[in-house]
Parts: sequence; C-alpha cells; structure tokens
Amino acid sequence: MALEEILFLVGDVPITYGRLFAGLGVSCLVLLLILAIVAWRGARARQAQSFEAMRRTGELEYKLAELSGSLSAFAEQVAHHDAHLARTLDERLDQVSLRLGQGLTETAERTTQSLQSLNERLAVIDNAQRNITELSTHMVSLKDILSNKQTRGAFGQGRMEAIIRDGLHQSAYDFQCTLSNGTRPDCLIKLPESELGLIIDAKFPLEAYNLLKAARADAELRQAESRFRVDVLKHVKDISQKYLIAGETHETAIMFVPSESIYAELYERFEDVLQKSHRERVIIASPNILMLLVQTMQAIFKDARMREQAGQIKIEVVKLMEDVVRMRDRVLNLQKHFGMATQDVEKLLISSEKITKRGSRIEQLDLPEPQTRPIVGKDRPRLVAEN
Repeated sequence: MALEEILFLVGDVPITYGRLFAGLGVSCLVLLLILAIVAWRGARARQAQSFEAMRRTGELEYKLAELSGSLSAFAEQVAHHDAHLARTLDERLDQVSLRLGQGLTETAERTTQSLQSLNERLAVIDNAQRNITELSTHMVSLKDILSNKQTRGAFGQGRMEAIIRDGLHQSAYDFQCTLSNGTRPDCLIKLPESELGLIIDAKFPLEAYNLLKAARADAELRQAESRFRVDVLKHVKDISQKYLIAGETHETAIMFVPSESIYAELYERFEDVLQKSHRERVIIASPNILMLLVQTMQAIFKDARMREQAGQIKIEVVKLMEDVVRMRDRVLNLQKHFGMATQDVEKLLISSEKITKRGSRIEQLDLPEPQTRPIVGKDRPRLVAEN
C-alpha cells in the first residue's frame, strides 16, 4: 500500500495514508496530553472536593457543637421552665385547694343557715297549722254557738258590748237595765243633757238567714226570703213595742246585726224591710255602723262636757291671763337688770382700756415723775404715788 495513495478528499485537499498516519501520531500525543490534563484536573478536583468535604465536615462539626450547646441550653431552659411550671402548678393547686376548702366551708355554713331558716319556717308553718286547726275548732264551736238562739244572743251581746266599752265612758251606758215597763234592753245609752236613753238591741233572727243562704231551688229561695222578711219585721216590731217609751227612751231604737254580710244582704235584697223598720223607728246597724254611731256619741258627750265646764274653763282662762301678766312684769324686771348689766359691762370695758393703756406705757417706760408726800402712820413714813 502506497503512502501517497489518496483515501478521500477534504474539500480540495486530498487525504493520503501518510498524512493520516502523521495526523494520528499528533492526535495521540494530543490525546495523551489531554488525558494527562484531565487526570490532573480530576486529581485537583478530587483534592478540592476532599478539602471542601473536610471544610464542610469542620463546619458541620462546629454547627453540631453549636447545636449541642443550644440543645443543652434548651434542655436547661426546658428543665427550668418545667420546674417553674411545677412550682406554679403546685401554688395554683394550693390556692385552688384553699379556695375550694373555703368555698366548701362557706357553702356548708350557708347550707346550715338555710336549713336552720327552713327549720324555723317549718316550725312557723307547724304553728300556723296548729292555729288553723284550733281556728277550725273554734269555727265549729262558733257554728254551734250561732245555731243556738241563746248562745247566739250572747255572741251578739258580746260584740255590741265590746264596741260600746271601747268608745264610751262607763258612766254613759248601762247594760241589761230594767225599764219602767219591766223590759230589759241589751244596752241603754244615756244621752247628755237629757233624761232620755237610746236603746240598742243585740238579738237577731239568724235561722231564716241560714235557710236563705242554703236555698238552691227557686221555690226554696222564695220561701226562705218570705220567712226572713217575716222574722226580721217581727223582731223590729217587738223592739218598737217594748223599748220605745215616751219620756223615758229616745224615739228611735237600734237593732244591732252582728254580721256585715247579713247587713249587706238586707240592704241589697230587702229594701222593703228597711223602709218598714224606719217607719217603726228602728234603725238596723252593723258593727261598722254602730262604731260610727259611737264615735258620733263621743263628740256629743265631749261637747256636753265642754258646755258643763264652761264656767271652770272661764276661771282657768282668767288665771291664765294673770299668769301672763305676771310673766310680763317679770320680763320687764329682767329687761331692767339686763340694762344695768349692760352699763356695768360698759364701765368694765372703760376700765380695761385704761389698764391696757397703762400697761403700754409701762412697757415703753413712758412713766411720769411721781409726786410724793409723806404719810405718818404707826409705821415709819412711806411715799404714796399720786396719779
């Protein structure tokens, strides 16, 4: 094979075997040189990487040391915080325990007080229950009393006497006195400045009223109303005939009804009975009306006593005027004494001014020359300063 044999053309330049071998030799050298450079650079790179790895290892170890210190400080801080938290929790638990104990004590005290109050109220309720039971017994007894005519009369008599005694002087009334015709009214009020007496009767027909309240059917109601009307008018007529005596008793008598409900029933449903009783000169009065009448009688008795004692009042007024005149004279004498005392005070003020002026002169040593004269006495002669 010839070295000048053309293998191929590169452009217009022919490539022969000789040129190819020459190029390969140079290329091998270049290639070896390149491989050497690459190997050296790889070694330098590995050395740099080794140095960088060592530097990074040192930095990592430093950071690990810092991290270890930080972790130690953090651990200490956490331990301190845990200890502080434990102390705080212990203190808070102690406070909560103390407050809880105090709260339980106060709750126990309040509960005890509430139970005591409840026991007291229960005792009051028990007492009230006993009172209600006693009252029920008394009401039953009162019902028994009112069912009996004689005891009912005594009940009305007692209420009427209590009102009269509370409102009038004992000399102004008389209970169960005997009149000239032999009758005995329940009460006789002695009118002032008159020989007449006002009669009060305390009996009332209650059986017909009980039938009236118990009636349900219309027939029973009409029958009860008729009987009630008849009984009341009969009692009114008895009072008019027995107790209205000319020249001895007042021309009007009072029939006392011991119940406000009966009085209201009369005025609401039995107006004819009231009109007939007025014509018979008998006034039907309930406890409140009787109390009003008694208060009116109080004013009448008071006015009568004032008229009876008018002369004595005049004498007392004259004495009062004498006392006023005597007091006026004494006030004038006191005024004179005050005038004299004022003059004495003015003189004392003048003397005090002189003493003050003299003291001022003494303090300032502004003293006049004293004029002396001999005085002959039992002792030796002495000098007297003349002012």
